[in-house]
Amino acid sequence: MNFYPVFYVALTQVALIASGCSSPSSGSTDQASKEDSTQETAVKDEKKSDRPSTKHANALAKETSPYLLLHAHNPVNWFAWNDASLKKARDENKVIFLSIGYSSCHWCHVMERESFMDEEIAKILNEYFVCIKVDREERPDVDSIYMNALHAINQGRGGWPLSMFLTPEAQPFFGTTYMPARDGDRGPNTPGFLTLISRVQEVWEKTPQTIISDSNQVTKIVKQRLEASYTNKLLEVNQDWIDDAVGDLFKQFDKENGGFGFTDGNPNRPKFPEPSNLVLLLEVLRINKEENVAKEMLLTSLDRMAMGGIRDHFGGGFHRYSVDRFWRIPHFEKMLYDNAQLVSVYASAYQLFPQDEYRLVIDELLTFVSAELTSPEGGFYSALDAESEDEEGKYYRWTRAEIEEIVGDEADFDLFKNVYQIDRAPNFEEKFYAPQFSLPAASLAENRGMSVVEMNDKLKPLRMKLFKVRSSRARPLLDTKILSSWNGLMIKGFADAGRVLDNKEYIETASKAALFVLEHLQRDGRLLRTYGGGQAKLNAYLDDYAFLIDGLIALHQATDDPQWLQKAVALQDKQNELFWDEKLGGYFFTSNDHESLLARAKNPVDGARPSGISVSADNLQYLGSKLKRVDLMEKCKQTILAVGNLLQRAPASAPRMLVAVKAYLETKKTSIE
Repeated sequence: MNFYPVFYVALTQVALIASGCSSPSSGSTDQASKEDSTQETAVKDEKKSDRPSTKHANALAKETSPYLLLHAHNPVNWFAWNDASLKKARDENKVIFLSIGYSSCHWCHVMERESFMDEEIAKILNEYFVCIKVDREERPDVDSIYMNALHAINQGRGGWPLSMFLTPEAQPFFGTTYMPARDGDRGPNTPGFLTLISRVQEVWEKTPQTIISDSNQVTKIVKQRLEASYTNKLLEVNQDWIDDAVGDLFKQFDKENGGFGFTDGNPNRPKFPEPSNLVLLLEVLRINKEENVAKEMLLTSLDRMAMGGIRDHFGGGFHRYSVDRFWRIPHFEKMLYDNAQLVSVYASAYQLFPQDEYRLVIDELLTFVSAELTSPEGGFYSALDAESEDEEGKYYRWTRAEIEEIVGDEADFDLFKNVYQIDRAPNFEEKFYAPQFSLPAASLAENRGMSVVEMNDKLKPLRMKLFKVRSSRARPLLDTKILSSWNGLMIKGFADAGRVLDNKEYIETASKAALFVLEHLQRDGRLLRTYGGGQAKLNAYLDDYAFLIDGLIALHQATDDPQWLQKAVALQDKQNELFWDEKLGGYFFTSNDHESLLARAKNPVDGARPSGISVSADNLQYLGSKLKRVDLMEKCKQTILAVGNLLQRAPASAPRMLVAVKAYLETKKTSIE
């Protein structure tokens, strides 16, 4: 359902653009839109500015999020999202300008430099608006509500920075993503943010009822979407859902390059790893290694990602997504949650199909996380930025001359340039290289009469030369906040890799991180969301409980140590107390004592990260079967059936839930009931 606000007319037909860091193609869970298909602008950021001076200071200076702290010295008088900020808007009867982003979002930084450091724009915002800045990774509840509003307003398009205008009652009425500061800044037909805020204020002063009417309609749509019920009391847990999902995934599968969701006519449509799809395929193959359709989808995807530019061949790990269907050129940010899920996927794949390349991917990835995303206390940081020195990808790109000079030896360079495609035309911005394999590792090695390990032994010292030089460059911003949920994913990643590769050091790293989270992000038996600057804060969400429990379960599987099982079930019982839907079953995203927002949402769709509902169902099955807890097994069944309509209509939208379905059905054969 899309909504066309009357307010558009008041903007005198300004054609707003939507070109943020990430733009879902649809807000509809029924269409199984995975988070993050992107509408990146082709125009590169050429405006540069120094970091903000300290002559300005606003309320964000008291925050711990690195993203919010970046804006603490903007001339815009930012506030954090809290009761006091919302009350200020009501008391002063001012429109709220809500800006939501995150630290590794390139276009968030661009909009800050262009608009939020602009004194003229700041003056208007400060006089006529209450300006609230939100880190979407700290407050996914706020982000979800207003992204759904943007989808309703903007014909299903969205992205970050999310720029939303709200009534003093916090009801959304208009929004967009990135905008340049002034009309024409990025082309003759591009409107500017200065024009937009001036028109918003004019309409609010002259005809506020127009805005209020629009906001009532948008709010109604948002509530309908977020509070949608997927329950069908007549359904039973069904094996057919799994078979249907695999068939649906095959229809979306890129047979040449791996991955899902592409069109031949648009090869530059972004492509994401979508680990939840791969987890389902692994579960199917665990039962039958020769299930050819699942095997083709899994191995083609893993092989192509491993050879592509989405993988950091020098530093280890994966970038967030590729801007093309071939995995060639990444969007360069590195997220903890992507790497956490992918290391578990590659570990499980290595267990089923022991290929040397998969082991190298795992070891390089975890070396990267240990070196660059691990705090001294053992918790895991959130992300590395896409840009450095105001340029996206500058840290990771190379010229041929640089590589040739650093590698040195002619024979070494001859090998290196052929393996990493440096003998071809530049592949990034027409003058730089994003190094990547020209063929899968096994083929490259075979062509040279070597094994993958032998080829890696020859290439590793050459990569290390380049890595050393790269490490001396200006580094991308490190987002040092520690999130309970994302740490749960990486705890699982290290534990899974340690179990499969029989690596005690990996298991010790997972254990240290788990103890850190349990000590520092838990208060009176309840989890908190985020840790930074020596303090933890914000109520945890469903994902925090579900993902951390999943990580503790992985530690139990890796060690057989009962403490991890005990800690997991204690958190599960607390999750049931705080998030369970007594009426329809399953879990809400926010706890029953969370602050009141426009809607209390459930989101069963697995996107860039799995749904907390899906992971919870799997957790319940494991804990229920291990501990002979009939109540947990019953909750597992109810959690699955609470999204039964979705599984019946669009099973591929919740592949991680189908892993729980498979486990539940297997357990029923040896039922404890």
